[in-house]
Amino acid sequence: MTLENTLNIGTGFYTIPDISRILRLPYQKVNLWVNKYWDGELGSEFESSYSWTIDNSKAVSFHTLIEFYVLYMLAESGVRTRSVLNAHKELSKYFNTLFPFAQKSILENIRTDGRKIYFNLNGTLLSLDGTKQFNLNFIEVFFKNLEFDKELLASRFWPLGKEKNIIIDPKRQFGHPVIGSTNIYPETLYNLYKSGEPVDFIAFTYEVEEQEVRDAIAFCHAA
Repeated sequence: MTLENTLNIGTGFYTIPDISRILRLPYQKVNLWVNKYWDGELGSEFESSYSWTIDNSKAVSFHTLIEFYVLYMLAESGVRTRSVLNAHKELSKYFNTLFPFAQKSILENIRTDGRKIYFNLNGTLLSLDGTKQFNLNFIEVFFKNLEFDKELLASRFWPLGKEKNIIIDPKRQFGHPVIGSTNIYPETLYNLYKSGEPVDFIAFTYEVEEQEVRDAIAFCHAA
């Protein structure tokens, strides 16, 4: 696998403001992740970077976006960023992949006790901090918002959960969030709502369900 650091159809592209809006995280935090950690620390291992410049802004691919989502989920469980980076390095080397946190077979076997990250390797729980000690007091991290392709690599992402109608698919609209099975941007419906148009009128105009309009409003409002 090669680093996805050029604009190609099917890989999606996400600037730092895009990631901040999609994951509902502060711009400064995402900027740190891109520049210091993924481009700086992790990228130096491959003598390259995970990002590229587009319209004078840094952008990353869909799989890097997914890795940031996983970092966020682990942080919500109490795991420090340093532990996540150490785990990323070890898993990258062990499985020979540049995007370990976008691989289904890896994500299914990640565990955390809220402090360290562990990997379940054939029934043996390995600590991913270099000590190789294990602790059975862990909780599972459940990545329910992802879908994987036949190569078990993350292929689609539901930022609000699969019960909502906002989907990110790198093969559609360059990976921009869209409504359900359409190519309609959530912002399109949200802007109509902000201008005073009722939900039922917006749904009728764009031939979508009213719930899809509500989901678009919720996504944009949160962002």
